[in-house]
Amino acid sequence: MSTYRKQQLHYILADILSSMVVWVCFLLFRWLVYEGRIFGWESVMIPAFDFYRPLYIYPIGCLIIYYLSGYYLRVQRKDLGQEVLTTLISAVVIALGAFFAIIIDDVVADYRHYLGSLAVLFALQFVISYVPRVSITLLHRIHSPQPQVIIIEPNPLESESDLYRRISQAYPSGKDIYIVPRLIDIVTGAAHIIQLNDMPYICITRPHMSDCQMSIKRAADMIVSLLIMVIASPVYAVLAILVKRSSPGPVIYRQQRIGLYGRSFDILKFRTMVEHAESDVPQLSAEDDPRVTPIGRIMRKYRLDELPQMWNVLRGDMSLVGPRPERAYFIEQIEQQAPYYCLLYKIRPGLTSWGPIKVGYTDTMPKMLERLKYDIAYMENQSLGLDLKIIFYTLGVIIDGKGQ
Repeated sequence: MSTYRKQQLHYILADILSSMVVWVCFLLFRWLVYEGRIFGWESVMIPAFDFYRPLYIYPIGCLIIYYLSGYYLRVQRKDLGQEVLTTLISAVVIALGAFFAIIIDDVVADYRHYLGSLAVLFALQFVISYVPRVSITLLHRIHSPQPQVIIIEPNPLESESDLYRRISQAYPSGKDIYIVPRLIDIVTGAAHIIQLNDMPYICITRPHMSDCQMSIKRAADMIVSLLIMVIASPVYAVLAILVKRSSPGPVIYRQQRIGLYGRSFDILKFRTMVEHAESDVPQLSAEDDPRVTPIGRIMRKYRLDELPQMWNVLRGDMSLVGPRPERAYFIEQIEQQAPYYCLLYKIRPGLTSWGPIKVGYTDTMPKMLERLKYDIAYMENQSLGLDLKIIFYTLGVIIDGKGQ
């Protein structure tokens, strides 16, 4: 197990145990108040819930909040100040959630005690969860090596294409890549510049979305893809039968694409062409392509052939929204005219993005280059709101049957 995974596991185990301790302490507090054992109160609060069932439900709820906060991302690069803030906000959300789910049903004689339970739960949650977290962070800083990064220094003798080629070759390592900023980046503040060894650098591998947004996006990918595969399972079955009857060959077509960090994966699609439609050299699909089967043409029109890619989304190869993944053969051709294509490797490819919506199917190299411009624009402005907007536009494309 890698050092990264070990540290991630340590945080998760610590959060589970601390959440259980929080609940037991809170349980004890409520019992003491209910029994009037502190402050001389008598029957000021009557808890209206099962004491023990939440002992395992509460930690699960805490883990969900912690995951969505983005705390488990980039565990080897934690800032202590950010760790305090993230834990504090998570404690507020958890305490409010427990308040409306559990405490609000209590029968109380004085609402000051009612809200006092909320304050006690928040304090317990923050203190008991923060102490083991910061301890793990400090211990790993002492005993674990610092995360390795790749620093690409400028070479006055190399061209811009050579620079991007070095960046592209470094991406599959999964390490953060730093380059020296240009003068305009420094003057305009267009890029987030950090200091490494007293030198200014830009990290080009970190997405523009926050850790919280990235975690919410990934959670939405998993939930939506799983729901679609379950709910649309009859559609999957019908399409599989139609594809099988349309022509000889497999139902599912696998094709190698390049995704996150420039690593390859097998994308899944319902087969829409005759078997062995391509020779040794990859070919782009064209309008009225004779290789496309009749049922394949219908599936492409409404993008039903891409339904199996929900499995790619669930696995983490892809996202619901992101630049369409391309084959290595065509990436090499694109990079001859747009060497910065490799910058897309820092985000997951997706089922849809601005490129497919604005350009449609890319059956020529000019269309690929045009789609790249939209993909770069999406990458630079990535947000959950933009993802929702793209999904709504995509639904319109599907309903209108504008696929090819």
